Amino acid sequence: MGGVGKTELALQYALKYQENYPGGLCWLQVRGADLGTQLISFGRRDLGLTIPDELEFNDQVRYCWRNWPQGTVLIVLDDVPSFSKDYKKRIEPYLPPAQSRFKVLITSRQRPGASYRRIDLDVLSPEAALKLLESLVGKERIDKELKEAEALCEWLGYLPLGLELVGRYLDLDQSLTIAKVQKRLEKKKLATKALLCPTEQGEMTAQLGVAAAYELSWQELPPEAQQLGCRLSLFATAPFDWPLVESCLIETEDEDDSEEEQEELEELRDRFLVNPNMLALTENKTYRLHPLIREFFQTKLAQLPEADSYKQSFCQAMAAKAKEIPKTPTRDQIAAVTPAIPHLAEAATVFTNWIRDEDLLSLFTGLGRFYEGQGSYNQAERWWELCLEITRSRLGEKHPDVATSLNHLAENYFNQGRYDQAQSLYVKALELRKELLGEEHPDVAETFNDLAVFLEDQGLFDRSESFFLKALEIRKTLLSEDHPDLVLSLNNLGRVYWIQERYDQAKSLLDQALEMTKKLLSEDHPYKIYILNNLGALYSAQGDYHQAEDLYHKALEIARHRLSEKHPHVAHILNNLANLYNLQGQYDQAEPLLLQALDIIKPCLGKKYPHVAHILNGLGNLYNLQGQYDQAETFYQQALKIRQHWLGEQHPHIAESLNRLADLYYSQEQYDQAETFYQQALKIRQHWLGEQHPHIAESLNRLADLYYSQEQYDQAETFYMQALEMRKGCLGEQHPHIADSLNNLANLYYSQEQYDQAEPLYQQALDMNKKLLGRKHIYVAHILNNLANLYNIQGQYDQAKPLYIEALDMKKQLLGKNHPDLVVSLNNLANFYYSQEQYDQSETFYMQALEMRKGCLGEQHPHIADSLNRLADLYYSQEQYDQAETFYMQALEMRKGCLGEQHPHIADSLNNLANFYYSQEQYNQAEPLYIEALEIAERKLGSNHPKTVTCRDNLERLRDIRNNP
Repeated sequence: MGGVGKTELALQYALKYQENYPGGLCWLQVRGADLGTQLISFGRRDLGLTIPDELEFNDQVRYCWRNWPQGTVLIVLDDVPSFSKDYKKRIEPYLPPAQSRFKVLITSRQRPGASYRRIDLDVLSPEAALKLLESLVGKERIDKELKEAEALCEWLGYLPLGLELVGRYLDLDQSLTIAKVQKRLEKKKLATKALLCPTEQGEMTAQLGVAAAYELSWQELPPEAQQLGCRLSLFATAPFDWPLVESCLIETEDEDDSEEEQEELEELRDRFLVNPNMLALTENKTYRLHPLIREFFQTKLAQLPEADSYKQSFCQAMAAKAKEIPKTPTRDQIAAVTPAIPHLAEAATVFTNWIRDEDLLSLFTGLGRFYEGQGSYNQAERWWELCLEITRSRLGEKHPDVATSLNHLAENYFNQGRYDQAQSLYVKALELRKELLGEEHPDVAETFNDLAVFLEDQGLFDRSESFFLKALEIRKTLLSEDHPDLVLSLNNLGRVYWIQERYDQAKSLLDQALEMTKKLLSEDHPYKIYILNNLGALYSAQGDYHQAEDLYHKALEIARHRLSEKHPHVAHILNNLANLYNLQGQYDQAEPLLLQALDIIKPCLGKKYPHVAHILNGLGNLYNLQGQYDQAETFYQQALKIRQHWLGEQHPHIAESLNRLADLYYSQEQYDQAETFYQQALKIRQHWLGEQHPHIAESLNRLADLYYSQEQYDQAETFYMQALEMRKGCLGEQHPHIADSLNNLANLYYSQEQYDQAEPLYQQALDMNKKLLGRKHIYVAHILNNLANLYNIQGQYDQAKPLYIEALDMKKQLLGKNHPDLVVSLNNLANFYYSQEQYDQSETFYMQALEMRKGCLGEQHPHIADSLNRLADLYYSQEQYDQAETFYMQALEMRKGCLGEQHPHIADSLNNLANFYYSQEQYNQAEPLYIEALEIAERKLGSNHPKTVTCRDNLERLRDIRNNP
């Protein structure tokens, strides 16, 4: 290739090592000159030879060689045009004799045969190119415009000739900026003055500008090779596979004719473009034009009458390639099409006017799918937006392709969490498709399905279900029974059923979808990822954690294999798996998965997208469960801010974040803050979902729990009743959420010692859950525990004990033998034996609970302090005062370490320790503890909180005794 510095390198070598050649240096220009004449002139002029005129011309040449001065000689043959027959005729007769003292150095744009020792020159590295430019214009100018200088080097393709010409051009005008030269180059291409050889070359070796240098090579090409070069210039500057070129140039469908054309193209390519280095063969067996050669060929293409036809063929071929990209491309499919993407993009942006109307959608859809298939939604967005813009401009507003473009862009916005924009476009797409295609069409079904996914995400389950059913009905009517689109419809409808806890219906549909994938698609088809993930969520919701974990792992394996390690779907499954481990108390396993998911999703979507907030909430849950409240709050707040930024203040996802924060404050007994956030979440849900919705009932239930914890029983009962009635209205009389409301009301009556009202509610809830969820379910175990507590407190020990044991055994079976939820059952059994003064058995269960908590939560956790406190109470009851004091003190110190000095639980521990000293008449030690407990309670809970009242009463009782001994 011209311009890489072959002549300059040969010259630098000759000058540097001239002492190694005492016989002299002879520089002979080959292209456009007679070699023999130059040699004879050199002999007479530089060697002082008297060459007899009567000798034949070739004999005069041989005379020069015979009489050459002694010593090693360097002969440079610069710019040999060819090593073919022309070489044998024009050059071989004049080469020196085969003596070791004659060393011949040849520069050429062509590749010589294998017998030559060859050094191939390429363009410079980016670093070397920048260094060359710096040597010409000065370090100060480069430092001032470093990014512009790097971009300039890249535009010039790191070609030494281009860099030297532009560098000297800049040096002539010190006021000229690099950025301005770049603009001139982009506008005028090779005709820019900076790329023309200056009239005063100074120290430049090159005699020609870039275009003139390439013109020499162009003139040596046959017309067919010139045409091929022009057509290759349509490709982007990136490498391209040769079959992609063939798809543009070979139009015949006849196999024999096609093979013949392939051979002819390969011959032209290798002999006339690759061999003279005008076309580079890369290490990956792809081909690439140097940017400046590409510019040169494009100027020649513009002069051809067939230029428009060539551009149309190029665009057609790129559209055909784009059609090969499926909606959910696998990792292998992405890898296979990746080399073609820059060229598809070139067709879509540079040659838009030459794309046929029928190819517009295919080309842009392929590009959008390519990036979305890797989770790069922001990169895909550009292509979907451009697709909509161009289809509207070219085809008009009322065209099916415009509707499809709207649908694609809506899906992209949805995946990025831009919900308002997504909804608007989905609605437009649906209306347009109905208008143009009628109600019964696969495209209409697609939009119904996509809009249903959107509505489900927003918590609008009834509307979502309705749209999923419409999509499924249309597809069943129009498509065959074994069409892959039915798989998606069954999967999506199954998902909305499990979210609504209609588990039997959900499982039936998801199982159907899974069987269809096994029958219709490959074992590791991407559709299987969605189905396995949803089945995992279904089993998790039903408490079958082992089955759920197995399904998540299968989904994860396929996603990693088929989509890539860094795909958003992988992050989604990791998040679900982490949540599963959270449910089982396996926090050490959950945390790294959530962090992995976060690392995957951030590069795909950016650090401040709604999907990132989803994982941040998961991390908040993890730390909240472990009692790391400060960390939990940080993640919850980050998630809330991200959602507020993208979704505004009135959105269901904002309500979810507010509820998370409220739960956190509730667990720390910061009831005022919790109530504020619960109320805000309720208002948002009412605004978004209306007055009657399961999520509204959930918010009412949370508020009822809050009032219940503060012993505001009337308010709690009102909200529990409202939640129950709303759930019945929305979900029917038989639903797990109805059982939950009945259980909550029963707990309320239990706390008020209204046992006759509590028992039938517990029984109703238990029977309902057994019927709906099966006899072995975690919710069943919870109600068994509650019912056992009821019997225990009434002294009905024979009825209580078997229920406690049944609940514990069920939890062990469902959750494993080491789960935080087992602690509740162990503590209940300990309480059961404690109430009967069977202290040894009680101690055994309390100790088991303590060890289990340590195993699940570590040595420092508020729940560990709770276990220590229970043991202290036990030892106190047995008058083992030293042990009791030790455990009370340990509980206090642990709570301070975990929760800080001013937490309501600190007030509890201080009060317990004060009670201990009070009972032993150690009033001097008890009083300051009561005072400190009261101050914390008043500050954190308010003057009228039940705990505050208890602390105040205890202090007054102590003072009364001291004042009235």
